[in-house]
Amino acid sequence: MLRTADRAVGASAAGLRRGAAVPAEAAPRAGLFAPHGGVLLWAAVLPPVLFLVLPLLVLLGRTAATGGLLGYLASPVVVAALRLSLLTTGATLLVTLLLGTPVAYLLARYRFPGRAVLDTLLDLPMVLPPAVAGLALLMTLGRRGAFGPALSAFGLEISFTTTAVVLAQLFIAAPFYVRAARGGFETGDRALEEAAAVFGASGWQTFRRITVPLALPTLVGGAVMTWARALGEFGATIMFAGNFLGTTQTMPLAIYAAMERDLGAALVLASILVVISFVVLLSVRALAGPGLLRLPR
Repeated sequence: MLRTADRAVGASAAGLRRGAAVPAEAAPRAGLFAPHGGVLLWAAVLPPVLFLVLPLLVLLGRTAATGGLLGYLASPVVVAALRLSLLTTGATLLVTLLLGTPVAYLLARYRFPGRAVLDTLLDLPMVLPPAVAGLALLMTLGRRGAFGPALSAFGLEISFTTTAVVLAQLFIAAPFYVRAARGGFETGDRALEEAAAVFGASGWQTFRRITVPLALPTLVGGAVMTWARALGEFGATIMFAGNFLGTTQTMPLAIYAAMERDLGAALVLASILVVISFVVLLSVRALAGPGLLRLPR
């Protein structure tokens, strides 16, 4: 009898590991909010949902009620900020893909001394206050920074230029792609890569035709998140690049400036960022699922 029971328990555990369905009659009927689970659960969920969603809806509604919406969309401030944001975030994304992909592959596939420290340092910009990141960049690459005099000797001025905007966005946003890409490379099917090597494929061919296609949904999701984070960057940009119309004034900085003189323009810019952020999150979930944001082991 004991052996029979052990076999039954083992079979049940194996079935659960394979994702077998649990019969409805076996599922527990009591929960944290029983016996009035539905009402109490919604009562607990509704306040935080309203707190997070209602201000955004009010913002969009206030923007829609603003007179001359098309005029604001065509105003020089909005057009210049939108153009500069698209230009700088595109450059940031390109540099992130070129430099971040090898770093993510290294962290995913190789073990070496100091790997944990390097991984932590690369994640640090994700949790640092952006103003701290901007100040660090200014002290490093500014005119009076650590490398400022050397750059000036070659006629290079980085701080308070469009290049500074790209570097600030890169510093803040690139870690999002590196972490996502690392997760994609870690979960790839090594057996397919080994089979490709057996059939004579080079390392580059295997990476291009096997590794990248397998990780592509996660890579694309990470790239989209990086672009969106760069688009919304504010603190590091204003510290390192300043707030100059047409040169360093991206959309978040234009919102900040417009609040003092033109609320309508600020509302339009803010609503554009809300819509873009919503579309980006939907795209990421469709491409890579919620697992994209999980920390790899």
